[in-house]
Amino acid sequence: MKFDLTEINSWLRIVVWRNTLEDYLWAVGILVVGFVIKRALSRIMSKWVFRIFQNGSEGVPLSEFLRLIRPPVEFLLVLMIVFVAFERLKVPEVWGWFDIRKTALRIMIDKLYLAALIIGLGWAGVRVIKFVGLVFVRKAEKTESRVDDQLVPFFRDLAILFFVIGVIFIVLGKVFEVDVLTLVTSLGIGGLALALAARETLENLFASFALMLDRPFTLGDSINVGGTEGTIENIGFRSTRLRTFDGSLVTIPNRLLTSQNLDNLTERRLRRARYFVRVGYDTPSDALQAIVKDIQELIDGHEKTRQEPGVVRFDSFGDSSLDILVIFYVLTQDVKEFNRVKEEINLSIIKIVEKHGARFAFPARELYIRNEYNPHISAEAEK
Repeated sequence: MKFDLTEINSWLRIVVWRNTLEDYLWAVGILVVGFVIKRALSRIMSKWVFRIFQNGSEGVPLSEFLRLIRPPVEFLLVLMIVFVAFERLKVPEVWGWFDIRKTALRIMIDKLYLAALIIGLGWAGVRVIKFVGLVFVRKAEKTESRVDDQLVPFFRDLAILFFVIGVIFIVLGKVFEVDVLTLVTSLGIGGLALALAARETLENLFASFALMLDRPFTLGDSINVGGTEGTIENIGFRSTRLRTFDGSLVTIPNRLLTSQNLDNLTERRLRRARYFVRVGYDTPSDALQAIVKDIQELIDGHEKTRQEPGVVRFDSFGDSSLDILVIFYVLTQDVKEFNRVKEEINLSIIKIVEKHGARFAFPARELYIRNEYNPHISAEAEK
């Protein structure tokens, strides 16, 4: 089958809506080829951008950079492909595109396209800030101080916030021709109503700055606030996330962290144990004194409790026991280590009590039944 080039050329010159079939084929071809190669092209462009940051990337892999930067790059490529494809086409006159009464639609499309382009660039800028923040996080991990581990995410989020606000002002000013200065002034007039509507949000925001300046805790610290204990995992503008000791993730508004008592468990040099050892009333006084003495020597001689003097005293006469008060301090900040030492001492106390022939007391009562006719004769006597 032979193709007649003259016939093909004449077919391509057919005009439909002010455009030839060749123009339509070029537009479709650009769209198809562009969408096919955009992923590979975005990868190549991302690698080229990565070379700028490679020397100071602190070992952050290329895959992490591609994960961050490729989505906005692909979005920008799509905008460019669509622009190049439709640039070859002419708008039909019957659409009234050039009618002065219908140019509003054309202007709006142009402005929306320009706004999308600026937003895409802003998206890419946010991802670059996140990558730079990731680099500084890696640097902070190499230092002994945990303060920088807390400050880097905070200032990264702060930089993203101001950058996004700047992009919004650029879109409003350059694309939609809004007087940004007048807009900011008008926001100041309505600022009181806005502040009242977003009172809690603003309180949490200011509380986050207070936490950064005062630094009552850092990332990784264990705290107790409002009866909730956990380890700090993230400090944000609005809230702080705690990982409790049973594995739950609790989100606490920052204003609550600054408005109530906060106990930083990590700053504890010691952990205290306080409880009673209850022995039976049939324990001889000599054996009781020996038990108290041996427990005191046990605490004073243990490597984890001898740094701080403990207290072991015969404290009181209970309802059904002789109560020995035991107080000691474990040199650790870790709850698991504290419980391990406490268990070790408890097992030793059991051996001490058994060694002196004493027994642990348990709740007991003696019941007397009075005879209804002769209250002086017990039920046992009647038997």
